[in-house]
Amino acid sequence: MDRRKFFSVTGAGAAAVAAGGLAGETQIAEAQPAQRAGASSAKLPPLKARLGHQFGTLTERSAAWVSRYGVDAVCTSPVVTDPSRLYPSVEEMNKMLDLANKYKIKVELVDSVLLTSSLIDREKNPGIMLAHDPERQREIEAFQNHIRTCAKTGIRALKYNMSILGVVRSGEVQGRGDTVYNKWNFAEAQAKNPPLTKAGTVNADQFWERIDFFLSHVVPVANEYKVRIACHPQDPGMPPQGYRGITNVLGTIDGLKRFVGMHESPYHGLNFCQGTVSEDLYHPNDELPDVIRWFGSRKKIFNVHFRNIRGGRDNFVAEMFPDEGDVDFVKILKVYREVGYEELLMPDHAPKVVGVDAEWGANENFAFEFGYIRGLIQSEQHLA
Repeated sequence: MDRRKFFSVTGAGAAAVAAGGLAGETQIAEAQPAQRAGASSAKLPPLKARLGHQFGTLTERSAAWVSRYGVDAVCTSPVVTDPSRLYPSVEEMNKMLDLANKYKIKVELVDSVLLTSSLIDREKNPGIMLAHDPERQREIEAFQNHIRTCAKTGIRALKYNMSILGVVRSGEVQGRGDTVYNKWNFAEAQAKNPPLTKAGTVNADQFWERIDFFLSHVVPVANEYKVRIACHPQDPGMPPQGYRGITNVLGTIDGLKRFVGMHESPYHGLNFCQGTVSEDLYHPNDELPDVIRWFGSRKKIFNVHFRNIRGGRDNFVAEMFPDEGDVDFVKILKVYREVGYEELLMPDHAPKVVGVDAEWGANENFAFEFGYIRGLIQSEQHLA
């Protein structure tokens, strides 16, 4: 395929408009051309990416389960005993780490108590995303304190979302065996004329103002304490006109570029959900390598959700097994190796199982994905 023609079709168009249409933004096609040109002939650096996993609160059961599969490190959360406190204490973090050490689990990231991936109408603490003071100031202070507790307990990164719509899907399709996969089709969803959320209408400029306000208060603290703050892209990207009154500015590649350039810092970057980024592209298997190169070469990928999809922007099937989507994981792993990525590759959104086996069906599916990703890593490590 002619690369110039390809990116003229898929690059600027809707993505630039949804990102705010900034002049001077670097396009994906310009990402590290010299490096790409020599990548095929030059010897690749050793693969340092590792197998990871993420789950909710660390318990005896979840710790025993994840340790069974030899996962290299995890993202999890401590039990916060006081629901009015929007961050864990040092004691609560240490209690989590004591349990992890008991099962020989390494905790490298934790999830924020705030800024989850839930729909704003269900969010208990929506002040930051709604720009409501004094609630916003209280929540930002709590996020700052969470950064501090991470530093005091040796946690390298804090993971968060800046979402109003949450993870949006439009239906389900039958998956492999007894599994069920989610799908997203923008036209079908929009035809149902869904109502506005309690956030009302939030255009691109308003959304960027809220993001800038938040980053201006938390990035300096992350710099001071040397803790990475890793933001998940908005899932999925939406057309420029938005959905339910919301413009998802972090649902395009140009939007994510603008985001990581704001308040520039080695401690401000992405929880790079490969599945969500694929959902932002019309031809993920072709476009994704250059997206990884752009962010990876700038050291803005702090963690990877190693997820596959079938389809592309505005019309895809998600939450499937990694070996059956459109993205070639063997090829993509080489790109992470090429850019020197050395953090975690985490399975994400394992297919769900309905019926009597629903409770632990997804955990069984995660076990399959652990083995699949481990096999990919070990195979690639054997290649020169």
